Amino acid sequence: MKKIAVVTSGGDAPGMNAAIRAIVRKSIYHGLDVYGIKRGYLGMINQEIECLRLGSVADIIHRGGTILRTARSPEFLTMEGREKAFAFLKGERIDGLVIIGGDGSFRGAKVLEDAGFSTIGVPGTIDNDIPFTDYSIGFDTAVNTVADAINKVRDTATSHERIYVIEVMGRSSGYIALQAGLAGGAETIIVPEAPFDLTEVCNRLMRGVKRGKLHSVILVAEGAASAFSVAEEIQKCVQMEVRVTILGHLQRGGTPTAFDRVLASRLGAKAVDLLLEGKKGCTVGFWKGEIIATPYDEIFSHTKEFSWDDYKTASILAI
Repeated sequence: MKKIAVVTSGGDAPGMNAAIRAIVRKSIYHGLDVYGIKRGYLGMINQEIECLRLGSVADIIHRGGTILRTARSPEFLTMEGREKAFAFLKGERIDGLVIIGGDGSFRGAKVLEDAGFSTIGVPGTIDNDIPFTDYSIGFDTAVNTVADAINKVRDTATSHERIYVIEVMGRSSGYIALQAGLAGGAETIIVPEAPFDLTEVCNRLMRGVKRGKLHSVILVAEGAASAFSVAEEIQKCVQMEVRVTILGHLQRGGTPTAFDRVLASRLGAKAVDLLLEGKKGCTVGFWKGEIIATPYDEIFSHTKEFSWDDYKTASILAI
């Protein structure tokens, strides 16, 4: 193992830069040459690569986004596109790759692995939907961003005696909605994993109004329902004013939390260790207090279990 490359792929997540920094500096510490491939798998096809040195990753640990940029690459899904990527990596004599991203990024890494390249995946996605890791890079920051937004919206909701329906990211995973809703004291949390009854949501709101509650916050994961549809149905049941706030890509950006910086640093460093040990074809993760490695096939054959205990607790505390 003499020359490795690092790639960020898929949606960006706060803490990716901290992971890049860890990978670069750990590699240099062990005498490896390390390169950055820009714009994910698209950059492999377009041959976008640069040598990374100690100074290349200075002053980035606190920055959101990714200095390597990221992009979707439909061309990599084709055999022609993959052949271009393979030829590029072979021409550059890349011995190992570290891919930072989510499920789609890891499936691309598996393609490279099957083609004979040594790869390690580092989970970087705000959705926190990767199995065999309690946390993925960026999730904690996204939750804190949403919790802060709830705090601000609640001030206005109280002042005007309104109900606010806040839509957050999560097409197939309700983790952001769940954790931010629990942290922010949302009255109802609607997630893709759990069926919901708008009649019960309205009944809960009416019970609050009867005991003098001045406001309510409903948190909706985008994959579970449309915030506007939920607000429209609620407006039919209650006499209070209902407003909608969609946080959108605001959740992807911002300075990563200390937790995300530490997590990214640990996972990035571990990825380099695995390559040096001759291990490949797996992702690193923070699982039950330890940094572990899990084969891609195990990742793909499992779905991350939803935290039903937290969901029940949030519902109880919102009575």
